Amino acid sequence: MRRREPDGPAESSASFEPGRSWEAAESDLPAEPAKPSKSPMSSGSSPMAPDPSRSPASPAPSNSPSPSPEPPASSDSPTPPTPRVPLRLRLRRNRGRLLRRSLAALLVLVVALCTAAVVAYRMTDIPEPHPETVTQSTVFVDDKGSYLGRRGPVDRQEVPLSQVPRYVQDAVIAAENRTFRTDDGVSPRAIARAVLASLTGGERQGGSTITQQYVKNALLSPEQSLSRKAREALIAIKLDRTRSKDSILEGYLNTVYFGRGSAGIEAASRNYFGVDTRQLTVSQGAALASIVNIPSYYEKAGSDPEVTATLRARWVWVLDAMAASGSITAKQRADASFPAFRFYPPGTTEGQRQYMIDVAAREAADRLGITEDQLARGGYTVRTTFDLSLQDATTEAVKDLSDLKGGKGGKGGKGSKGKGVTLHAAVVAIAPGDGAVRLLYGGSDYARQPFNDAVGGAVEAGTALDPFDKVRLSGPPAALRKTAAPTPLKLASAYAAVAAGGVYAAPYTVTKITRDGRQVYAAHPHTQRVLNEKDVFMVGERMLTAYKQAAPLIQAAPSIQPVPSTSADGSVPRTFFTAGAGGGITRRTVWSTGLDSRLALTVALFADRPGEKKNTTVPAQLPNDPPPTDSAAETAAQIWQLAATGSKKG
Repeated sequence: MRRREPDGPAESSASFEPGRSWEAAESDLPAEPAKPSKSPMSSGSSPMAPDPSRSPASPAPSNSPSPSPEPPASSDSPTPPTPRVPLRLRLRRNRGRLLRRSLAALLVLVVALCTAAVVAYRMTDIPEPHPETVTQSTVFVDDKGSYLGRRGPVDRQEVPLSQVPRYVQDAVIAAENRTFRTDDGVSPRAIARAVLASLTGGERQGGSTITQQYVKNALLSPEQSLSRKAREALIAIKLDRTRSKDSILEGYLNTVYFGRGSAGIEAASRNYFGVDTRQLTVSQGAALASIVNIPSYYEKAGSDPEVTATLRARWVWVLDAMAASGSITAKQRADASFPAFRFYPPGTTEGQRQYMIDVAAREAADRLGITEDQLARGGYTVRTTFDLSLQDATTEAVKDLSDLKGGKGGKGGKGSKGKGVTLHAAVVAIAPGDGAVRLLYGGSDYARQPFNDAVGGAVEAGTALDPFDKVRLSGPPAALRKTAAPTPLKLASAYAAVAAGGVYAAPYTVTKITRDGRQVYAAHPHTQRVLNEKDVFMVGERMLTAYKQAAPLIQAAPSIQPVPSTSADGSVPRTFFTAGAGGGITRRTVWSTGLDSRLALTVALFADRPGEKKNTTVPAQLPNDPPPTDSAAETAAQIWQLAATGSKKG
């Protein structure tokens, strides 16, 4: 009998062969997806058994669609989430890869920075120094080298390193940069501190090398920024590689500020100790080196006890470092004592020293063939003919003439000092036969009266030229006879010719000019005979006669020692001749002149009052109580004795 095919879609089934069990045939069927088990009670029917009439190998009819796969059965319990790997474990697993990437990035950064640094270094040029750092002043000193004053916008003079003692160099190195001789011109630690301070807004940081300080002071602006600090470092490195250490140190010492208006070590040596740089002692050099750290504070040393004590401690520290490095010996360290400071303010226009500087500056500029402005900025040292000790003593002596300003005037008539009358005094002293002007008093205060009465004052001669009457006078003094009002300088030079036996020497105030340690000018006296021996004798006799008449009165004055009638060597009588314009109580000018073979001295007194036109003056009568002739003669005698005493001491 044939088995009937079941209705519905055909399903794949295993073919049944005779002698083969149903279990074997079922094994050939494809596994069905797992289905959730159901209770027979809930479904109401039993699962369908496989159809034994269908062969497992027979394909399904082509017109019947294949059943779509059923999704896997879900269990009643949820699937647990996949656990995350800890970060530490992941980093440990990827450590090698991260390290390689970091090293690569760092290498790229280093290469980039090095490339940028090399490019920046090659593109950085060493700039020229600022104009203000190369501008110098010209200093004036007296015949012994004592400081008179200066001219110029800054108090600075350059000196070659060869004129700076080695122990002074070593003192600065010990105080500012002990590795200067061996470093590359920069301090990485100082740069790092500056960068950190700039980023955090902290206080300004120092501690740069000497090379960096020189670059900052002379070549760059004082701006505090990272870009300027980086440029400073690049220039310092380039400077260190292209110039010698000595060249850098020389530039630094000539530009660094020491306080008291002193730019450079030469000005500092003069303003603190009154000496040139080459004359500094070990103690003085260490003191200057200590001041560089905070010059605006330490410049008060010597007057402020606290500042002095602080500077002394730093001075000890510098000396100890010098001794430890072998810059000075143990004996030099033991012998060092804290130095004393001088307090003369440089560059002042008060007092009367500027009268001398005015005259010397004009002469120096003329000798060099330059303008006075070029001289002031040129860094010259002008050694003058002036005797500073005599000049200062004369200033004090002339102050005694102030008694004339309050002249009692007797009854208050013509002899009294009228309203607005100003008394003037001028003093000139010249070396006979040479022409060197030893003394030039042109006024009491340059700030109030810059006009120099000794050089430019036209003083009525009156009888002051009487000793030259009826003698043959040639050369420059001959013009005096045609001048009603000569200057004190010209009259003194004429009488100096008498003291020199008739030989006139042109007056001069500059003996030598140096620059950068080299002499650029030296004076030579210009002389000529203007009187023969007979005329010299006649002039001397007339002066001596006048002196003998006035000597008792002069020698009777208090504090004036007896004046001998002849000079110490006996060659020329030392005489005083007093004359002038006007007489009695109407005296307008007084001239008192004394001379011997060493010195010719002239003191002139005159007065003036405001004229009718604005800013004009006219001659006025001198006060007559005390008599102006006596006052002039006494002052001349006193100054003469000061000069003689100074000569003996010298």
